[in-house]
Amino acid sequence: MSLFWRIFALNAVVLGTATALLLWAPVTVSVPVVLTEALILLGGLAVMLVANAALLRVGLAPLDRLTRLMATVDLLRPGQRLPVPGPGGIAELIRAFNAMLDRLESERATSSARALVAQESERRRIAQELHDEVGQSMTAVLLELKRAADRAPEPLREDLLLAQETTRDSLDEVRRLARRLRPGVLEDLGLVSALTSLATDFATHTGLDVKRRLATDLPPLDWETELVLYRIAQEGLTNVARHSGADRAEVAVDRTEETVVLSVTDNGRGMGVATEGAGIRGMRERALLIGSGLDITPAPDGGTRIRLTVPTTGKRPAHV
Repeated sequence: MSLFWRIFALNAVVLGTATALLLWAPVTVSVPVVLTEALILLGGLAVMLVANAALLRVGLAPLDRLTRLMATVDLLRPGQRLPVPGPGGIAELIRAFNAMLDRLESERATSSARALVAQESERRRIAQELHDEVGQSMTAVLLELKRAADRAPEPLREDLLLAQETTRDSLDEVRRLARRLRPGVLEDLGLVSALTSLATDFATHTGLDVKRRLATDLPPLDWETELVLYRIAQEGLTNVARHSGADRAEVAVDRTEETVVLSVTDNGRGMGVATEGAGIRGMRERALLIGSGLDITPAPDGGTRIRLTVPTTGKRPAHV
């Protein structure tokens, strides 16, 4: 039934019922209308309006649900669909909206995959240049400073040694940035070793007490999945260090028969009602690329828990 005929039928039911009551009820209307007759007519009108409103609310309920979903739908949380209430105009509208969401989610995943592939390629290029160009140049500066310090008189030697230490610290920072941009440990030693190195690095440079609980019997994972797990753990720890106000965090990887679960938990102030920023939305986009779900919930001790569930059975998209 189309929307027009649905509304027409609902109004016809109300008007038909009112007509039947007027035909068979022992009610007469005088000219001029007396007070009791006016009260009866007004009461009947009120009943008709209430009945009409109730029937229209029931009949147009699918449109209300569609409106609410349209106002809140988020392509980073896929699977939000409305049930199709049988044949008819409203059903066709809901079916078309669901199909539109399918297309938008597919196009969003494809475009995000291209963007993230380009991002990873750029990270690799920058990391390589930092290592090969900047790192080697700073190493040469260190050697020159050492030779100059060896030949310099005592007052100047102390200044040169101080400059040497500053350059060495800068070189260590450049190497650390290069490791963050391109996780070579992930390529060489695998996910568990990479996450161990990541947690240790964050604990060293941020002062956080970062605990690790990493299962060692993980099923075989492809490179794209391991990279997504690593990047989400990295972004999760970055958010903890920058925004949570926490002094303790935990990185955990567990496995079940059908999933691998990564969680990053802190004891900070929690997210509250804050709007998700670019970092969290980036994590959601990465999770979508491997067909995984990302949940952000309060932690047991008042902080925040980021949880990524990766299916290990069935076919999963991998685009990164």
